[in-house]
Amino acid sequence: MPPRSIWSGSISFGLVNVPVKLTTAVSQKDVRFNQLHAKDHARINQKRVCSECGEEVSYDEIVKGYEVRKGAYVVIEPEELDGIDPVATHTIDITEFVDLDQIDPIYFDHPYYLVPDRRAEKPYALLAQALERTNKVALAHIVLRTKEYLAAIRSSKGALVLSTLLYGDEVVPIETLETPSLETELTERELKMAESLIESLTEKFDPDKYEDTYREKVLDLVHAKDEGQEIVVHEQAEAPAKVDDIMAALEASVQAAREKRASEKGDQPAAKEKAKKEKAEE
Repeated sequence: MPPRSIWSGSISFGLVNVPVKLTTAVSQKDVRFNQLHAKDHARINQKRVCSECGEEVSYDEIVKGYEVRKGAYVVIEPEELDGIDPVATHTIDITEFVDLDQIDPIYFDHPYYLVPDRRAEKPYALLAQALERTNKVALAHIVLRTKEYLAAIRSSKGALVLSTLLYGDEVVPIETLETPSLETELTERELKMAESLIESLTEKFDPDKYEDTYREKVLDLVHAKDEGQEIVVHEQAEAPAKVDDIMAALEASVQAAREKRASEKGDQPAAKEKAKKEKAEE
């Protein structure tokens, strides 16, 4: 079943309008638990209780407040927020285009698919193919519910993908991290060995070969307990020991990666001989 449309409107692209529908691009599979009373396994209900008097508060007695100082709040009325809500337009206004590699992935927030409406296939394909050929991303604004978002529109396999973006002040600057200097000096030999390890582990990205094994184990646990099976709790694995000799660790890692790849290809002896030759040349 195709995903349900959550917004409809059009992309404003110069003097061209492309009617589209917005659908979610992800379907997360998180395992969610309910809070239960340990005594009788009944669901726990949450109550709204005043921290001052301890009394339960009904929903119609609750107002919104913003803490301006410790313990001091400014109360905001719903109609006051309504007065500054962005106008819910049905247009995705493209403001500019940027190179795809100029946007750090840290800014991408939530992805959606843009699906062409009827009779909009040609302008939709025109924008999608133009973005792909130029390796550009369109920056735009879109209002979803009552919030205006900055968004990036890119082409993926002929389809348009809209991702909401974080604003600049929402991303923590790297300079604020409490870390040792990021300008650590490295030898050319260390860099070449690290590059060799990266190369030996490089594959073509295939998202289907990765699985959420933790989620599967949790579901297996749930089903086993539901069937009355006895659960054996295994000890947690010890944390890996600290590496003191980074070159030795890199060399061992490269060798292991090469042997694994050779084993998968059924040519382990030849790969070992090649690895020995390369190590001798280094």
